[in-house]
Amino acid sequence: MKFSNGCWMNRAGFEIRSPQEVYDIRKTDSEATLYGPFQKIAHPGMTLDGGMMTVTVSAPMNDVIRVHSVHHGGGVDKGPHFPLYTEKADITSKEDEQSFSFQSGELVLTVNKNVWRFAFSRKGDLVTTSERQCLSHIVDDNGAPFMREQLSLDVGEYVYGLGERFTPFVKNGQSVDIWNEDGGTGSEQAYKNIPFYVSNKGYGIFVNHPERVSFEIASEKVSKAQFSVPGEQLEYFIISGDTLKDVLRTYTNLTGKPPLLPKWSFGLWLSTSFLTNYDEKTVHSFVDGMLERDLPFDVFHFDCLWMKEFEWCNFQWDERTFPDPKGMLSRLKEKGLNICVWINPYIGQKSPLFAEAKQKGYLLKRPDGSVWQWDKWQPGLGVVDFTNEEAKTWYTDMLETLIDMGVDSFKTDFGERIPTDVVYANGADPLKMHNYYTHLYNETVYTLLEKRLGKNKAVLFARSATVGSQQFPVHWGGDSFSTYASMAETLRGGLSLGLAGFGYWSHDIGGFETGSTPDLYKRWTQFGLLSSHSRYHGSGDYKVPWLYDEEAVDVTRSFTKLKNRLMPYLFAKAVEASKDGVPMLRPMLLEYRDDETCHTLDRQYMLGDRLLVAPIFNDTGNVRYYAPAGNWTNLLTNAFIDGGKWHSEHHSYETLPLLVRENTILPFGAEEQTADYDYTENVAFHLFAISDEATCTIYDENGTAAASARASKSGNTLALSANGVTGTCTWLLRNVDTILSIDGGTWIPHELGILIEGEEVSVTLPD
Repeated sequence: MKFSNGCWMNRAGFEIRSPQEVYDIRKTDSEATLYGPFQKIAHPGMTLDGGMMTVTVSAPMNDVIRVHSVHHGGGVDKGPHFPLYTEKADITSKEDEQSFSFQSGELVLTVNKNVWRFAFSRKGDLVTTSERQCLSHIVDDNGAPFMREQLSLDVGEYVYGLGERFTPFVKNGQSVDIWNEDGGTGSEQAYKNIPFYVSNKGYGIFVNHPERVSFEIASEKVSKAQFSVPGEQLEYFIISGDTLKDVLRTYTNLTGKPPLLPKWSFGLWLSTSFLTNYDEKTVHSFVDGMLERDLPFDVFHFDCLWMKEFEWCNFQWDERTFPDPKGMLSRLKEKGLNICVWINPYIGQKSPLFAEAKQKGYLLKRPDGSVWQWDKWQPGLGVVDFTNEEAKTWYTDMLETLIDMGVDSFKTDFGERIPTDVVYANGADPLKMHNYYTHLYNETVYTLLEKRLGKNKAVLFARSATVGSQQFPVHWGGDSFSTYASMAETLRGGLSLGLAGFGYWSHDIGGFETGSTPDLYKRWTQFGLLSSHSRYHGSGDYKVPWLYDEEAVDVTRSFTKLKNRLMPYLFAKAVEASKDGVPMLRPMLLEYRDDETCHTLDRQYMLGDRLLVAPIFNDTGNVRYYAPAGNWTNLLTNAFIDGGKWHSEHHSYETLPLLVRENTILPFGAEEQTADYDYTENVAFHLFAISDEATCTIYDENGTAAASARASKSGNTLALSANGVTGTCTWLLRNVDTILSIDGGTWIPHELGILIEGEEVSVTLPD
């Protein structure tokens, strides 16, 4: 929200007041409260008839400073609040006549008391500042209050994040409202709004408000990142670290870590699509068609029409098309599949559940006590009130029946268009519940799955999100169009979401809307199977590859099997996401912050820390991408790629820029038909440009290290060792044509390099 008129004037209709000095400070062992009157106090009479800001600084953990500003503190707090996980911080504070400092870990706040200037620094380097007039209390002509803060942006500083946003990746120059909407991937609206941004200077800002937060990022004031909220209080956290990965690690320490997901969830998901006609015969034709064509997949998803139309949701299989659902699910499971079904948090009036939910008070109500209803999506739908514990139990009881039938996962669709003219069972503020609703919705379903299936066994396919929703994955990118532009905007959304602490992310391969061409389908397939999670899904058309052409079948087979074999590496990155909050799909600057070229790249990404992916966003097969400094190898073609410059290439459907970083051991599993297998069995370690020492670790399904490999080079001798591998251990020295000698292994010819068997091997290379 904008309040100013240029640099010197306020926008008409707003009165803006800001603290002018620190008049007094009260300190405890854990916090300090600063009192800032709206005018300089020259004599005692000036303490009368004026306003004051009360600002409390504290530290929920090391390297984080919390700033809580209040104008009038007598309001009623109805909640909700984001759950935060705090720990004891190392805090010191100092004060003299001119200044006050507050330190948390390496992060220091220094306040100039005379002019109300807040300066945040880390290890002596300035991070950002809040000058006089930046923190403000604002009242409009109708008496509505707002709180605003403005933090400085340095020359060359870029801002990223704020949730899954499909607008330009760098947020400078944008106005962003944190307000969940069902707007597709082609607008400024977003399904997953997160009031948290990061800067290429290496810090993050989390605005701790579930209600609408309005950001002006170098837009209203071009040298400021501004955020404002309605009301009389404003709270934000500044999070620092040596790297952006440290910032994400700390932010997810505060708001919650992504859990480790079951291995099968990383395999290909095949969907019925949305508005297609399907029955058990159709389902088996898809499943058998995939198996007959040697197209591996791990999950079959039933979208909306597993239930009767107009009755979403009734949680009952439509007996007209699925007369024996339990038997059908059993037959699918015999083919090695996991099952996902679509749900949402709405009850259409035609659903037999509506009358029960109304009678028991399980739906959101208007202030007059009537059920809130509208005709968008389903005629007369009501919205389940997840603040009502009995309603949550009622909802999950119906899901348990589905789990008993054989359902393994739920696609938790919707949760964005939540009304604000309603009353919640627990009395929560409906304006704050609009965004927060998705947290309760997805937490309810995820918690049930975890209870029934076990830790590290639960997985959702969710569309909406807020702060902390990274704890209930996976999230997918919502309704995209079947165009190259939409494919690119989808990637921008995933890159932005990853910088909001979400470890996993997916999207609809081929685009959600009807109309994918064979070319787009094949290019999106490459991209989709080089994402953390991969799903074929659409609106009015089926997304099985043979409906496009036989080449689409080949591309699907090739990239699905590649992903399955890469699972030892990918699952290790999932373990990293669960421990550190670092996403599997990473913007380039997360790995290469010192390379300024990487600061604006949004058409390529790192998949973990070792693989660079540049999807092809056109029907010509041409691609231009940037390789950071170093030696790179295309995993698919074995071509050397020089780093530190841009490259223009042409690729068939079987290849794309998929580059491996130098000094990498990339473990390949032996299984191609599923993502769920023992990653320690018959491992092939591919070695890329080993210059000194490289290691890799393979994890079991619980995230415990189960096997490892190490390669060290001294002169022209390469020492290779592995432990924990069962069966055959092989080493593939990529781009190596010959060796002088080998000790402890067998040399086997291979088209990509030298293949060697043995767990302890020493290889002498030519000079």
